[in-house]
Amino acid sequence: MSLHDGLTPKMKPVSPRRSAIVAALDIGTSKIVCLIARLRPQTPQEVLRRRSHGVEILGIGHTEARGIKGGAVIDLAEAEAAMRHCVDLAESDASVQLESVVVSVSAGRLSSELYAATVNVAGSAIADGDIARVLAAGSKHSVREGRVVLHSLPIGYSLDDVRGIGEPRGMLGRQFGVDMHVVTADVAAARNVMLAVERCHLSVETMVATPYVAGLSVLADDEADLGAALVDMGAGTTTIAVFSSGRFIDASGFALGGQHVTMDLARGLNARIADAERIKTLYGSVMAGGSDERDMITVPSVSDDEREPPQFVSRASLVRIIKPRVEEILEMVRDRLAASPFAAEPRARVVFTGGASQLTGLPDLAARILNRPVRIGRPLGISGLPDAAKGPAFAVAAGLLVYPQAAHLEHFEPRRTRHLTTGTGYIARVGRWLREGFG
Repeated sequence: MSLHDGLTPKMKPVSPRRSAIVAALDIGTSKIVCLIARLRPQTPQEVLRRRSHGVEILGIGHTEARGIKGGAVIDLAEAEAAMRHCVDLAESDASVQLESVVVSVSAGRLSSELYAATVNVAGSAIADGDIARVLAAGSKHSVREGRVVLHSLPIGYSLDDVRGIGEPRGMLGRQFGVDMHVVTADVAAARNVMLAVERCHLSVETMVATPYVAGLSVLADDEADLGAALVDMGAGTTTIAVFSSGRFIDASGFALGGQHVTMDLARGLNARIADAERIKTLYGSVMAGGSDERDMITVPSVSDDEREPPQFVSRASLVRIIKPRVEEILEMVRDRLAASPFAAEPRARVVFTGGASQLTGLPDLAARILNRPVRIGRPLGISGLPDAAKGPAFAVAAGLLVYPQAAHLEHFEPRRTRHLTTGTGYIARVGRWLREGFG
């Protein structure tokens, strides 16, 4: 199968005046989540002014992930079976049958590049044709061998020497320019996720970078306006998105996450992986407390031998195993942020999502290492989520349902060819439009 011209399929933006049913498939290293929701037009809310629709959950399915490592498919049959099971649960919960899903991408070394392009407009008023021309010039540079474009977002226009123009239509000038933010991933990672989904007889509506949609889900508009970094700490990957002046301007990621903490515990305690995961979830902390040397935790024996007694470890010894790995992850986040435009915003905050962000004491440790205000993010403005899905572990899945309202910000070239995929033999729909929205 091919990803046409190094571009993933793009969805048609949802109309601000229409309701729509949308399905999200968040494919993680430890869990797969499918959410089905109705998007209803609504007047802008105070905290979430950019949202044109309310999101009402109709069905939810979540299962343990199989065949996935570091967000990438490593066993196609296992991954397909887990996805099918997850989608089946959501479909029966919502009593609908899905044809297509919006899919998250956390693997494939997410990275960002900024491109500037200019065209001559000979002093006439800027019209849609000029915008199309400058965007085409900007996106021409973005396709790289072995990489696939997930997002192509104009972040500001310029006229002659004036930069940062949001709405250029009708303005006058000679040189018309655009700054574009392009997010790419390794083509193999994207292709195999797409293939696994299509083997479930679903088409991929669009593929979106995990930290971007987590940000759409948990950031209040004011936070995105003032500048914020979103760090999604998953089981196998940690991904980062930077927002400034309300726009998504940088993405990065690396293959370290909560599962590495679990493996450290399993080795350090000589415990089974499942027991290490349970101990991490119930007792895991990165902050030592006064009574931690005295608080003892039971670690079941690795062998099935009934006569082998369980061992007991202090809570403090758990911290000694967990904290170095979490510090390593946070130091890598700090280095990524220092190399991004976020470094120029010294007071901007960092918001954490993902299952691994739930470790006790993480916000305090992160605030110290990053030298920034830190909070844990939870999905905002989503009705009908069960209590178990209201936390940071479901931020990405919820954000995939918010994304259709932001799809109009993307730029993709109109296509003259249909996007054919093999595997299930039908055609993934690819949007053919150009529309800009700077609201």
